[in-house]
Amino acid sequence: MRSEKEMMDLILGFAKSDERIRLVGMEGSRLNPHVPKDKYQDYDISFLVTEMESFKASDSWLDYFGKWIFMQKPEAMSLFPHELGNWFSYLMLFSDGNRIDLTLIPLEELELYLQSDKLLKILLDKDDLVKYPPAPTDQDYHVQKPSAAFFDDCCNEFWWVSTYVSKGLWRREFLYAIEHFHNYVRKSLLRMLSWKVGIDTGFSLSVGKSYKYLNKYLPPKTWKDLLAIYQNGSFEELWEALFASFRLFREASREVSERLSYPYPDYDEQITAFIEKQYREYLQY
Repeated sequence: MRSEKEMMDLILGFAKSDERIRLVGMEGSRLNPHVPKDKYQDYDISFLVTEMESFKASDSWLDYFGKWIFMQKPEAMSLFPHELGNWFSYLMLFSDGNRIDLTLIPLEELELYLQSDKLLKILLDKDDLVKYPPAPTDQDYHVQKPSAAFFDDCCNEFWWVSTYVSKGLWRREFLYAIEHFHNYVRKSLLRMLSWKVGIDTGFSLSVGKSYKYLNKYLPPKTWKDLLAIYQNGSFEELWEALFASFRLFREASREVSERLSYPYPDYDEQITAFIEKQYREYLQY
């Protein structure tokens, strides 16, 4: 696998030799001192260019960066909504395992780019357009203190959608039940656990994309119990995961409510009793 120096020399060498590219920026985990370094980290690179159509006309120029074995161009796809406006991205995996996520940005949108992410560093500025280059910081990714309304909404979502899960299980509609559990119930639980971590750490850090560093900040038992709710390949396991998530959410949300002096919702007890009744019916059905 090519080293970080080799990859950066390649990227900057291409940019320096192409007059269309006036500025190069870097974003992402390679700039974050709080993220463990490894060889599979993406190179999140942006080229700010004078025009884009000549780049988009052919992908052959991308061969300069190496033999790629897979590429996705999100803004050229029909199935998924476009999120970058006038920007255009190439997500490339190379045969040696390196990956570059390269975005083309119209030069006139420089200010928009500079405001898009605080974890950003200017690597090349041919025209001295950025007088005060920003210092990269992961501040935008820190766990944010929830408002009382956010806290209540999270609780409301967790307990309300739990009834969809139990209804699906009662009906033996496994895919319906597990989708609601994964996409809503578990997501609300992870959000609440991240708020607990935020309180414990003074809202001074990030738990990572998809909560991937959450295990570093949770008590070992809580982490073990959280992992257990991912074992749900059968109706009975999903019922167990649902009730285990109740215990985890209740413990975390009560602590968050107490430490932030937010009211704890009274529907916990009522929803739990309702779903326990559904479970008893399920066992007799």
